[in-house]
Amino acid sequence: MKSENTFSRLELNLGNCLENYKYFRNKLEDKTKLLVLVKANAYGHGAVQFASMMQQAGADYLAVALPLEGVELRKAGISLPILVLTAGTDFIDEIIDNRLEPGIPNLCTLKAYEEALRAKGITDYPVHIKMDTGMHRLGFMESELEELGSYLSECKGVKVRSVYSHLAAAEDPSEDGFTLEQIELFKRMSERIAGTLGYMPMRHILNSAGIERFTEYQFDMVRLGIGIYGISALPDVSLKPVASLKVKVLQIKRLSGSDCTVGYGRHGKVSPEGTTIATIPAGYADGLDRHLGCGAASFSVNGKRVRTIGNICMDMCMIDVTGLDVEVGDTVTIFGEDPTIVELAGILGTIPYEIITSVPRRIDRVVIR
Repeated sequence: MKSENTFSRLELNLGNCLENYKYFRNKLEDKTKLLVLVKANAYGHGAVQFASMMQQAGADYLAVALPLEGVELRKAGISLPILVLTAGTDFIDEIIDNRLEPGIPNLCTLKAYEEALRAKGITDYPVHIKMDTGMHRLGFMESELEELGSYLSECKGVKVRSVYSHLAAAEDPSEDGFTLEQIELFKRMSERIAGTLGYMPMRHILNSAGIERFTEYQFDMVRLGIGIYGISALPDVSLKPVASLKVKVLQIKRLSGSDCTVGYGRHGKVSPEGTTIATIPAGYADGLDRHLGCGAASFSVNGKRVRTIGNICMDMCMIDVTGLDVEVGDTVTIFGEDPTIVELAGILGTIPYEIITSVPRRIDRVVIR
């Protein structure tokens, strides 16, 4: 019997991460800056660990969604410029004190930062102006640019570091016409702002899919999100999965009997010939969606794929290892290279983002070099 030291951990493969980084970096001109998204705990991978990896890799910028995500990175010693995409106005002091750079989507937010900076005696603080070119989520509309420009011309506290927008469907060839319309609108809007400011801030609109499919519109910077984590927008490109969720077998049982079942609700039916199950420490509280239970998904153990049996519990689930040589302490891969998060997302009818961001912080993140 192997060691009964159990673990659940998300392994981050540094080599795979760097390969993905080089794939995207090689698409860019030398002068183009590369921003990496580490919001939502670095898409579930571990914000501090991943930001450190990107700082070492040579990224120019990082971006988070919320101010406190940026504060966490600063406390961990991350020194790269950090754009806060949804900065809001509730944490202005924290943003300024931690040298974070707020995204500004409307005049109300801009005025709040300008007033706070003036009160502190700070001038030329870097901010990033968000333009709405068709996503219709956040950002200035073209009709609002005159008022924005008028206010910016009088601002002393802030200095526009960049102007940016977000593509709504860059991964979808059927929407390429709309994507190009967004890019053209972005060009027009950014030029109007530059005319008001008297200088051209950095411009960025390409996301991961945009970098792959609309490389010629890289402007001054691009924003690399899901691509760095191993998901490509191109069907013939296989990026490397960075994260692998692995657990150890807790217990093995040989079950038999016509009325024998496994798990809550008695939905796991034991074969008349007998079934061997292994219990593993991963449940829906660990990001393992309940719809993957009852045989819907299979995981990898000792090079073999084995299906779930019965309902997935909060902290555990069971897998059918009948006929296999499996011991307590053996490693089970829930996702990684086999199976992939793309496969699990397909089973659930969702996107890979949801799979990986569902892994909670109680799961250790471990960098594998």
